[in-house]
Amino acid sequence: MDTDEKYMSIALHEAQLAYAEGEIPVGCVIVAGGQIIGRGHNLTQMLHDVTAHAEMQAITAATETLGGKYLQGCTLYVTVEPCIMCAGAIGWAQVSRIVYGASDPKRGYTTFAPQALHPKCTVTAGVLADDCQQLIQQFFAERRNG
Repeated sequence: MDTDEKYMSIALHEAQLAYAEGEIPVGCVIVAGGQIIGRGHNLTQMLHDVTAHAEMQAITAATETLGGKYLQGCTLYVTVEPCIMCAGAIGWAQVSRIVYGASDPKRGYTTFAPQALHPKCTVTAGVLADDCQQLIQQFFAERRNG
């Protein structure tokens, strides 16, 4: 297992925690220097807050860990392509690299705001995409059928 798959697996674990809590199963971890400095999963239902996405939770945790608002030199791993709001926050935080699993053609930033990230940010898409997509699809299938 390569490094990206390792950290995406941890992000998937975060997504599974969200799933268990009845939240849309998206998970995120932020890594600096081989250490996880922030993690989070969707908490929009629990917190009654539409901004409580996995990335926002992880960014807040990472900036608290580092004691500053910028995340240069950090890699953000998230199970689903960030939305416009999260891409904007990732851009403002100056995250150096994003790795995401499943694409989100309905709400993903690449469709609606491809310039939202910091200009120096690099993106790797599709890491463990099948696992990430399966979890999301299972969640929504249960909601439709349950």
